[in-house]
Amino acid sequence: MAEAEKKEELEEKEKLEEEGKENEEQQIQQELDELTDRYKRILAEFENHKKRSQKERDNLYNMILADIIGNMLPILDNLENAVKVETKDEEFKKGIELVLKQFQDTLKSKGVEEIKTVGETFDPELHEAVSSIQDETKGEKEIVQEYRKGYRIGTKVIRHSMVVVAN
Repeated sequence: MAEAEKKEELEEKEKLEEEGKENEEQQIQQELDELTDRYKRILAEFENHKKRSQKERDNLYNMILADIIGNMLPILDNLENAVKVETKDEEFKKGIELVLKQFQDTLKSKGVEEIKTVGETFDPELHEAVSSIQDETKGEKEIVQEYRKGYRIGTKVIRHSMVVVAN
């Protein structure tokens, strides 16, 4: 009988050891799952931070660029007016046209584009109405004349177009 009790005791010990090992494995698996979850959350937060930082940098760059270009637009206006003036010196006029084209190409390379006006529908986010006329041949809120060109970078308006609106 003593041997049977010892055998039973050994089996019980082994059973307890197996249960202990299973509990330990479950605890380790649970810790691993928790660490994996934390890792995934931290990685997602880091990716979001990178995207947010990049977006902020892009916005700051566009704001600075828009400010600088906004200060240079009167120069562009003057070059465009100089090209329109009649002159006897054609070489001088060609020089002004080349400088104007170079200026416009530089603005295009930085993403600056003219705001379309004549024939378009008036949009207060893009255009500034300085006058209004009644013309039955034109559509409602149609732009009929442009006094000053407007420019934008992407969706950010650098300078609104000054326009005359019909009806």
